[in-house]
Order: sequence, then structure tokens, then C-alpha cells
Amino acid sequence: MGRIIEVNGPIATVHLPGVLNGEQVRIGKLGLVGEVIARSGEEAVVQVYESTESVRPGESAEPLGHPLAVELGPGLLGNIYDGVQRPLAATYEASGDQIARGLSLAPLDRARRWSFTPEPGMAPGARLDGGEILGRVPETKTIEHRVLVPPDGRGELIELAPNGEYAVEDVIARLREPSGAVRELRLYHRWPVRTARPYRRRDHATSPLITGQRILDTFFPLLKGGKAAVPGPFGAGKTVVQQQIARWSNAEIVIYVGCGERGNELVEILETFPELTDPYTGRLLMERTMLVANTSNMPVVAREASIYVGVTLAEYYRDQGYDVVMVADSTSRWAEALREVAGRLGQMPVEEGYPAYLASRLAAFYERAGRVETLAGLHGSATLIGAVSPPGGDFSEPVTSHTKEIVQTFWALSKELADARHYPAVDWTDSFSGYAGQAATWWAENVDPRWAARRAEALALLAQADELARIVNLVGPEALSSAQRWALEGAALIREGVLQQSAFEEVDSFCSPQKQFMLLDLVLELHGRGGELLGIGVPVQELLALPVLARARRLKTLYASNQVDELSGFRGEIRETFERLRTEYGKPGGGT
Repeated sequence: MGRIIEVNGPIATVHLPGVLNGEQVRIGKLGLVGEVIARSGEEAVVQVYESTESVRPGESAEPLGHPLAVELGPGLLGNIYDGVQRPLAATYEASGDQIARGLSLAPLDRARRWSFTPEPGMAPGARLDGGEILGRVPETKTIEHRVLVPPDGRGELIELAPNGEYAVEDVIARLREPSGAVRELRLYHRWPVRTARPYRRRDHATSPLITGQRILDTFFPLLKGGKAAVPGPFGAGKTVVQQQIARWSNAEIVIYVGCGERGNELVEILETFPELTDPYTGRLLMERTMLVANTSNMPVVAREASIYVGVTLAEYYRDQGYDVVMVADSTSRWAEALREVAGRLGQMPVEEGYPAYLASRLAAFYERAGRVETLAGLHGSATLIGAVSPPGGDFSEPVTSHTKEIVQTFWALSKELADARHYPAVDWTDSFSGYAGQAATWWAENVDPRWAARRAEALALLAQADELARIVNLVGPEALSSAQRWALEGAALIREGVLQQSAFEEVDSFCSPQKQFMLLDLVLELHGRGGELLGIGVPVQELLALPVLARARRLKTLYASNQVDELSGFRGEIRETFERLRTEYGKPGGGT
């Protein structure tokens, strides 16, 4: 037992000989919990997860013997936790609207019983390694929970529980370790959040994460197991983009971490998510979702910890062989927490006051993404998507610039596009994807082999239109040739008919890969046939007045994702319209 020497905001200096770096410590009469982040002789510096108001020097300090860890077992899905894995529903029952300081609650329900089925062929005498599957539990109607030997467990199976109902604290297996000690295994185990969970080897990710958002999937794809960032200023629509990804992505498990965002935004998420229907199963979305809620008025250190809690939960379900997507909103608030704690510790600030280790901490977080072969021989993935909130939309600030160097997919949101009511407000000029080459293989095999060429053609047309728009702003549209005016119209068709997508439009909120390619292909065919007619003397004014252009803009809302065949019928309307014009200008029979 030690004592508190000094308190400085969330930082407490304690006298605790022998305590380890990273070890958790309980301090004061309130029993506040924190973790050791520095040591000097017999003194340790502790960052506390809660407000230290009224905590005084001289009060007790007690080491807990373990680092910050999360409980991993059945009962996680459908739950809402705070930044240190306290279940908010149970917290509300215990302390009301405000979380009482020093409140300690079990993350997993100790009273609930689960139907456990041992893994076939698993019997006493078997040699087990970490990560192997002991048995299975139906966690929800849609997700089967695979009970794993902890990654640090290894030895001979002495006993395994039969089929039956068990609480998470019940012993379901006993393992004789190489040292001869007998280890009891339960339905859950604990794992330190700052330590990445081990795996056998990394896979080469090849399957894209399908979000149903055209500008993300078609133009700037993200692979399962990849890492992406969504930077954007206030009001650009980051939260809606992330909610769309959480709702519509083809991942099996979704983890949403609200890290230091405004309370009203998180309240909206906490209220809407439990009511959403999973489009893939028809059941509640929360049956495959977890929420970690840490608002901006919660303790700064818990905000810093919440990201690690979320990624550890993602790795746990990845180890069960699932594809997991974790959305962190936002890493900027997490970085601000790092800056505040570093300031309290008197560490040397560098860019804009952030600590010198900001880039390495960001890289270490994103590096925990990946598609892997698990210790049990399964294949799973953890996809990390971090929102970034640069002050004033300045992408050169440290968090955004470092993140841009780390991630391979960058969905840059534009305030100008948002102000123009163009949603999602993803800027096709500043965004990029390093996964396009790998995604092309999947698109060629599952949708259309022309995907890569059509995508490149559309991006080139958008870039050309941006250049022409600058000329128009300087000297007016009269300076443009007919071909240039038609290029501007083609880019407008892509923007309005393909890239724009309403999250609140029932037909268009989600767009299948087949419908995405069909829309893009139709718009590009329309533009290409118009260009041919310009070459035989058809006035551009006549082309711009064609009703087929307005109809092309509305196709996305006229046909659902399961009506691709009906949508493809528009191709005949395009060809008929342009063939009629070709005939009028004396050159029939061009094109098929």
C-alpha cells in the first residue's frame, strides 16, 4: 500500500515501490483507477481515468497487479460501454445520469447463462495452443461466439465442460500448462488493451469492404483489413458517412467508438443504432454491433484509452474468424487527449503542442488493422476507419498530415461540397486509395472486367472538368469549345448521377456493386456517344437540351439495387436518342 504525493489534474504522483509501468492503480478514498505511465525511484506517475477533484495528497494508493485490460467473452455484442469498458446501461441503474466516480462494474453480465457446446473432437488429453476454439455459444441470433483459449494459454486439456448452460464466471475447462500448473479457463478472459493480440500470419487482403456508397466503393475502395481516414471540417458530414459505413458495410461485426465527440452527436447515435434494422439479416443491427461512447466532457484519460479498448474488441472477434470494422470518431480528439496529458507531464511539445510521439502512436494504432490467419487457423480481418477533425479544415495540421502518411485510403471531406448540398461530400481531388489495384481483381471477377478502365475514365473526366471550371471562373463559358462544354456536362452527370447519394433516400441509401458499375457505365456511355456526335457537327446546345440527360441524373433513385436488369434497359434509350440525332445530321448507322 502506498500514498499520494501530488495531484495535477488527471495526473497523480504516488509513492509505490515496485509498481510496474502500465500497471493499474487504485487511489484515494473514492477508489479512482488509473495506470502508471512513468516511474522515478520509488515514485510513480499515474494517469487517472476519472476526475481527481477532492483527491488529496496523503490518501492511499494501491497497485492492482495488471494493466488496463478488457473482458472478452459472450455478451459484448449489443452493449454500450464507456471508454474503460463500463457498461452504460448498468451504470445508469447504479448511479443515474452521471457516472459516479470510483464506480466499478463488470463489463460482462455475471448472472446471464449461455448455452455452451464443446468443439467437436475436443477431449481431455488434447494438446492445446493459444487461440484454439474450445466451444461455441450463440451470442445473438446472427453471431456465433467462438470461445477461445487465451492467446497466452498452452498445455494439455485436463477437463472440458459438456453441453449445458454456464455463466461467464463458470469454469468450462482446465489446462495443465508446461510448468505443471493447472489453469482454469472460463467463457471469458482478459487482455491488455495496449498489447496487440497475436496471430499466425498476415494475409494479403483482396476483398473490398463494400459500404454501399458509390464514391467510396467505386472510386476510392477500401479492402477488408485495410486502414482508412475520413478527414473533414465541422459540418462536412463525417458522422453520417461513418454511420452509413457502420450500417451498410459487409463486415460481420461493427464497433463504433465515439472518442471525445460532442454529447449530442453521440446521443443521436445511441438512440438511433438500437432501432436500425440490419439490411443483411432483417434483424436488429445491434445484434452485431458494439458502441464505445466517450464524450468530450468525460475524463481526458478515458478518452485516450477508449481507442485501445475498441481495437482490442475488434481483434478479439477477428481472432474468431470474423470480418470486423471499427469506426473511431475521432482520432483528433484522441490526439488532443495525448497533448493534454503530455502537457501535464511537462513533456516537450512539438507541432502545435502535440507530443513528439504523436506520429508513432497513430501508426501503432492503425497497424493493428489487417487480415490475418488466426492462431486457430481461421481467417479474419479488422478494418480501422478513423475520422479526423482538422481545425478550420486545414489538412496540413499534424494529426491529418501524419494520418495521411499512414493510411492507404483517404476519404477527404470538403466543406464546399457540403455547402453545395453534395453528399457524401468526399472530394475526388484530395481523396485517394492505394487499394484500387487489388480491388480491381475482385471487381473484374464479381462485377465487370471493365471496372478499372471505367473508374480511370471517370476520374480523368472529373479532373478535366475541374481545370475547365477554373478557366470559366476567369474568362467565362464563352471561351470554351463545344468539346470542353460537353466535358463539363459529362463531369456534372458523374457528380449528380453517380457520386451524389442521399443517406435518407430509401432506394439510394445503399447501392450494390452491380448497380454502382451500371450507373457509371451508363453515364460514361452517354457522354461518349455525345462526343461522337459533336465530331459530325451536332451543336453542343442540342446535346445539352436532351431530356435523356435529366433522366440519367435520376436513375439512382428510380431503380433499387435488385433492379439492375431494369436499369440496364436505359442503355437502349441512350442509343435510340443518339442514333436519332445521328440520322437527322445525315450519318445513320453509327455504333451499336
